[in-house]
Amino acid sequence: MEIPVYLFTGFLGSGKTSFIQETLEDERFNKGERTLLIVCEDGEEEYAPDKFSGANVSLRMVESEEELNEENLAKWRKETRAVRVLVEYNGMWLLDRLYNAMPRDWIVYQEFSFAEASTYVVYNANMRNLVVDKLKSCELIVFGRADDSVDKDAIHKIVRGVTRRADIAYEYLDGSVEYDDIVDPLPFDKEAPVIEVEDKDYALFYRDLSEDMEAYDGKTVRFKGTVATSAKLPSDCFIIGRQVMTCCIEDIQFAGLVCQWADARELKKGDWVVVTAEFHNMFHKAYGKVGPVLTALDISHALRPDDPVATFY
Repeated sequence: MEIPVYLFTGFLGSGKTSFIQETLEDERFNKGERTLLIVCEDGEEEYAPDKFSGANVSLRMVESEEELNEENLAKWRKETRAVRVLVEYNGMWLLDRLYNAMPRDWIVYQEFSFAEASTYVVYNANMRNLVVDKLKSCELIVFGRADDSVDKDAIHKIVRGVTRRADIAYEYLDGSVEYDDIVDPLPFDKEAPVIEVEDKDYALFYRDLSEDMEAYDGKTVRFKGTVATSAKLPSDCFIIGRQVMTCCIEDIQFAGLVCQWADARELKKGDWVVVTAEFHNMFHKAYGKVGPVLTALDISHALRPDDPVATFY
């Protein structure tokens, strides 16, 4: 049986507990289903189970990251016979700890993140890796205690530097909610005959391609990248891409794309080239699934860019 997981992330005092409390008080969500509530930090607010609209909510407190393992999670669900799980996650713990611990039949249905609007820019400056971690897979981020002094442009830039998928909402002190409606155009034209991607925009291009692959199918693109090769690839294929850094040196990863070219074996690992190619979404064994495959129309050698690591800023 598939177990839906509702994940709530954010730093201490961001409003996670209040939101979960209100959610479990809402009979539209909680009609008495057996629910396992896993709480990973002892916050300022406390739960009031007597106000839940359904009585079948079982709470488990997690004091340390070591307790988050598959054996414990499976045991707690079995003990409570829960048909769904809510997790209030500790903002100082990386999400991969939870993802790697979840039993196979646990599926994250929804992920929400919470933050205090007035301190978010400072948190990002001082704990960028943790801010990025909580943004990378959330569907909605709610900025609480907002007022007219909040720099929404700065917050928007931080969020969109990590994800274009998440909705952004501001909750004001009077309880009203306003959604972010800042126009966020891409720095390249996806409708142009040839999509020209500048060196500084590769990270944005790769992320947008990952999130909206269908929009690129059949399009022609031109960008600079470095060559990666593998004996496992067919003789007419190579990988082209860039090292991409999301938040810090530790998270740099190679973001590459399969490229088909008859003279691929003429290229050497580490070569910098400018490729003009057409996209096709298709299965390729290098991905092990359907993915964006480039068919090269033109390739020319190029100079290494001033900053070989692509970033979102």
